[in-house]
Amino acid sequence: MGEDAVKSRFHTLAISAVRPAKHLSPSPSFQRCAFTSWIKENINKRECCFFEKGVREDVCKCGYLKTDHVDEAIKPEDFTGESWDKHRHAYEVPTDAFGDISFGGLGQKTGQYARVSTDTSPENLYQLLTEQWKLPPPNLLISVTGGAKNFYLKARLKNMFRRGLIKVAQTTGAWIITGGTHTGVMKHVGQAVRDHTLSNATQGPIVAIGVATWGIIHNRDALVHSEGCFPAHYEMDIKGQGRLSCLDNNHTHFLLVDDGTHGNYGVEIELRSRLEKCISRKRLGNKEGGMTIPVVCVVLDGGPGTLNVSHQFSVPRCLSLCLTVLCVSSQTIYNAMLNSTPCVIMEGSGRIADVIAQVAGLPVTRVTIALIHQLMKKFFGKEYDNFPHLKIIEWTKKIQDIIRMSHWLTIFRISEDNHGDLDVAILQALLKASRTSETLGIESWKRQLELAITWNRVDIAETEIFTEESQWKSGDLHWAMFSALVGNKPQFVSLLLENGVSVRDFLQDEETLCELYKQLPSCIFLRKLAKRVHSSSHSRGKAFRIRRRAHLGQGEMISMTHVSDEVRHLLGSFTHALYPPSIMTYRLNLSASISLSKSPTGSREPLGEDSADAQRDPGRDLFLWAVVQNNKELAEIAWELCRDCMSAALAASKILKTMAEEGSDADEAEDMHELANHYEKHAIGVFSECHNSDEERARRLLVRVSPVWGRTTCLRLALEADDKSFVAQSGVQALLTQIWCGELSVDNPVWRVLVCMVFFPLIYTRFLVFRRDEIIHREAEKKEEIKTVETVTGSTLRTNSCSLDRFGLKRLKPLSSWYRLFHLYSSPQVKFYWNIVSYFAFLFLFAVVLMIDFQAAPSAGELLLYIWLLSLVCEEVRQADN
Repeated sequence: MGEDAVKSRFHTLAISAVRPAKHLSPSPSFQRCAFTSWIKENINKRECCFFEKGVREDVCKCGYLKTDHVDEAIKPEDFTGESWDKHRHAYEVPTDAFGDISFGGLGQKTGQYARVSTDTSPENLYQLLTEQWKLPPPNLLISVTGGAKNFYLKARLKNMFRRGLIKVAQTTGAWIITGGTHTGVMKHVGQAVRDHTLSNATQGPIVAIGVATWGIIHNRDALVHSEGCFPAHYEMDIKGQGRLSCLDNNHTHFLLVDDGTHGNYGVEIELRSRLEKCISRKRLGNKEGGMTIPVVCVVLDGGPGTLNVSHQFSVPRCLSLCLTVLCVSSQTIYNAMLNSTPCVIMEGSGRIADVIAQVAGLPVTRVTIALIHQLMKKFFGKEYDNFPHLKIIEWTKKIQDIIRMSHWLTIFRISEDNHGDLDVAILQALLKASRTSETLGIESWKRQLELAITWNRVDIAETEIFTEESQWKSGDLHWAMFSALVGNKPQFVSLLLENGVSVRDFLQDEETLCELYKQLPSCIFLRKLAKRVHSSSHSRGKAFRIRRRAHLGQGEMISMTHVSDEVRHLLGSFTHALYPPSIMTYRLNLSASISLSKSPTGSREPLGEDSADAQRDPGRDLFLWAVVQNNKELAEIAWELCRDCMSAALAASKILKTMAEEGSDADEAEDMHELANHYEKHAIGVFSECHNSDEERARRLLVRVSPVWGRTTCLRLALEADDKSFVAQSGVQALLTQIWCGELSVDNPVWRVLVCMVFFPLIYTRFLVFRRDEIIHREAEKKEEIKTVETVTGSTLRTNSCSLDRFGLKRLKPLSSWYRLFHLYSSPQVKFYWNIVSYFAFLFLFAVVLMIDFQAAPSAGELLLYIWLLSLVCEEVRQADN
């Protein structure tokens, strides 16, 4: 039972790495059959079941011809003597119009559609959109309503509306919902989507959902097929559509609402309103808690029908936004604001929008009936003559009430706005409404920040949230930091760090870092980690099985021990574990103390908080998390937080190159090699700066053991990663030459070294120079220079005596005779020369024994050859083990 729960809990991790062959993507034909089956079970249409002649003999009151009815509807016995009623005489049957729709012309635009009944559950429609049509849940819903007939829009306002609408939809991941036909405001939205698609082909498409009435669609017969159309070829016949309407070819999805009638507009309004209310109840990001999805209502050129349309959402704290462009009725704005809906009115867009914009800054007492008469006449022109005086009085009262609710009202003034971005005005109004709809305090600011992060609008956060009014503590922003990291929003990560987030406090709890690794996007490291987790769960002893069952509900499958083992595999076995074994693994109440591996001195230190904190570098933890997922932008931010930047860059190069070799994706491997080279250049830059400042310290930095990167050195990491460009640096080459020569001076000619190998007493003369002698000589010269300067100037010079003491230069003494001899023959250079000499001696002895020494019994030379050969074999075995 426990093991099954473990498998199910981490199904998403182990599914791709452990058993990929069993979860291949289904074929397109199988997906189509599954989709058709789901549609027939959940989606219906409405069909007239009672023919009653209307104005014409062959036309029913439902609007359809007599030939369009089924035989049972011509002479129904059940409805004898009744008058036709769409609620009683139109029943639901499985829909016969769904699938893919293809529009002719240039570009071959395609979309998806379904004919749905007016009584369809909004939950089923949302499931159709997200699960069947694979749309990601929105972070914002933009509902566009208004004039259904074609109208003129000024070029400047048209461009501003299109640019702002698309930008807010693109940056926030929003859905746009319209009437879906190729007329009026829907046509303007479609053209905005078209312009974005043509100019930004590489970016993700804008989701434009058309909710239209089935009975008013021209050429709808091309969409009908009992098993669906994949695709249906739809022809836009604008000239021959008559009083019907064609679908807009720039929308991506269509919900065609059917109430069983033909030719009646507005059938979709009720279902569309219920669908928007359903979406507004969903949580942002599908989280269990937090904010609901905001709904944006955009109204353009509202005709008389707009007076009766108001988007009302009874969900507590649900935020919807009404953008008023062109003629927007005061009734719609008034109803929206009564329902806590913030409104943005664009000044200069025309008619009622301009009337409200003109009086928005005035006191209510100055907004009189006479003033409204004057403004109405100015902005409505000839239409003003048709307005009765009582309507003007009613509108005046509505406008006064709108002005009183100023916290829900935002006037977007084009001439005064510095940026001219309509999307910024929309989002600012929504944040403004969020600020006033709740009690002022940290919770209100958190709600605004959550929206800004979800929309990925760092500009809004900078100007509207992180202000002098908001007081943030580091702990208050930890949830935002986690959300920005998991959501791959590097600009927000930088902004949060600038505003006081402490990475040390954020990653103080091991569970936070562990949760970050659980939220990794799909990458090679996640697959390798899943394999390790899966294998370790099966290899655990039976003694732990009972305890594990008891804690499976709370325990975590991934631990930092798994991460540490995988990182050590990528870095190399020469490193130590980056994360010591933790008592948090599997949440077992272990009574035995867990200790670290042996320290270099041979002692074993207990795993205490002090020793763990001494090796913890939160910048390293964050940098490593970003590197293993090959995320350049986040890794760049975290690299600047590392204490040991050069070691971090070289370790990243090694990890990325190892993952590139072990991965199977050529493109992913190429990206990893590119990022590895990028961090090799970073390491070169850091080392060059250090080398230019102090050559001796730079060389010491290369061989310094880094406690936060597995107790290894920069030089070892560079060599293991095969970072040739780094190793080729003059400072690194100087260190390698110094290591090659050992304690001998690098300036010694080779012939002198060879002579001293044979006649070693020469080392007690000045024939061969040691590094210790050079250092003492340089210090003596420096002291002489200082004394000369003091003698000439008559003042005492200050010297950096602390640095001299630190390196032990003041205590240096000449090497003794024994140490001179020891350092000579322990030098790698001398060892190599002796190895060459011994090899030639071995070849000479081998040749002599093979060609000259022919005796019945082995001679001394032959025995020596056997012993020599055995020693060579032992040396090769030793090197192979290492």
